[in-house]
Amino acid sequence: MRVVGSRAVLAAAALALSFAAACGSDSGSSSGGTGGSGGSATPLNISTCGAPSGSGQFTVVSDLPLQGASKLQTDQMVKAIDYVLKQHDYKAGKYTVQYQSCDDSTQQAGKWDAATCTSNANEYARNQSVIGVIGTFNSGCAELEVPVLNRVSTAMISPANTWPGLTIKSGLPGEPDKYYPTGTRNYARVVAVDNSQGAVDATFAKSIGVKRVYVLNDKEAYGLGVANYFKKAAEKLGLQVVGFDAWDGKQPNYQSLMQKIKATNPDAIFLGGLICSNGGQLIKDKVAVLGANTGVKLIAPDGFFISSTLTGSGSAGAAGQGMYVSNAGVPADKLVGAGKTFIDQFKAKYGVTTVQPYTAYAAQTAQVLLNAIAASDGTRASVTKNVFGMKITNGILGTFQIGNEGDIIGQQQFTIGIGNSKSGEFDTYQVVNPDPALVAKITGSG
Repeated sequence: MRVVGSRAVLAAAALALSFAAACGSDSGSSSGGTGGSGGSATPLNISTCGAPSGSGQFTVVSDLPLQGASKLQTDQMVKAIDYVLKQHDYKAGKYTVQYQSCDDSTQQAGKWDAATCTSNANEYARNQSVIGVIGTFNSGCAELEVPVLNRVSTAMISPANTWPGLTIKSGLPGEPDKYYPTGTRNYARVVAVDNSQGAVDATFAKSIGVKRVYVLNDKEAYGLGVANYFKKAAEKLGLQVVGFDAWDGKQPNYQSLMQKIKATNPDAIFLGGLICSNGGQLIKDKVAVLGANTGVKLIAPDGFFISSTLTGSGSAGAAGQGMYVSNAGVPADKLVGAGKTFIDQFKAKYGVTTVQPYTAYAAQTAQVLLNAIAASDGTRASVTKNVFGMKITNGILGTFQIGNEGDIIGQQQFTIGIGNSKSGEFDTYQVVNPDPALVAKITGSG
């Protein structure tokens, strides 16, 4: 999302990212078009998807929660995806594409919704002009959508899913094979995963003097998963885990939970989960019962690394001051090369002062999908095959490769941010790399 300074800049960015071979009323289902050369894509005609931008033989879809606490983040991601497609004149090699942004959340839930995720995936599978899906934002939603798309050989590439079990053994029954009923992978991502994030957060906790930690989770796949990885890493590092518990996102307050935690005398609390699981109230009650985050430290993963943790309805507000939050990637202000160009142009074009954590990741995902389409024979299966082994050189996120399992190789940095209630943002505290030995120790052991 940036102002187009010149065609030369855009062309250079496109070349730098080149593929190195190796919502209105629901007016019915969209089951049409096959796309292909000379054809015209049939738009998804469902209430969760917006009108197409661009026009072409195929449809590229994004599937993100566009309501609730994630809205500021995901609105920027949609703009980033569309900007990249416009930058390429909605072309991928000899093919043309149109873009539709689809919502996997509901107003009532204020976050992703299981029934909506499943319904969306079925519509993408049914409409044969859908050539690839960018998403999801939440790993729990991906768990539902990936198998549906796998049965029709359609690629899904995520800019934000961090649950390891989508691609590698996690210790949970059937993962990751249960997501791939055909036996062939169709899912990849451009972001680091939670076994690494758990290791980073536990290492950071130890570095700031934490010896006793209480671990919470919001009972969702992502939250429970990252909490478990943090717990394992903390124990490997010699920290004492004085409690492991869950919070119910539907409760009006957490005063009694915090009193229970206070009795264990922790140095820190780890919040495995999402801000939209009533995380703002949880943080407020932590500060009310255990004091400011400069005393009993508050540490959280990327489910809290968004502006809505600190500002707006349902946020923690001033109670978030001083809390530490990790993000699976490099902060926007630390990107270099093509990444810095993207951020500068995005800010100028859309008039924003703060670029949200996964905006650049969404742009990079769009580039990866365009590369896969350009190198394909115009079939879903061919596009999917081209994703694996893809090399990106000097891209928005730097230089990396997508491995055979669908995970990135060569780009595993994490940001530790510290809450600043005055600015309503997380200031970069440090950028770190996970310890491979620690990650290996906590992965796949149940």
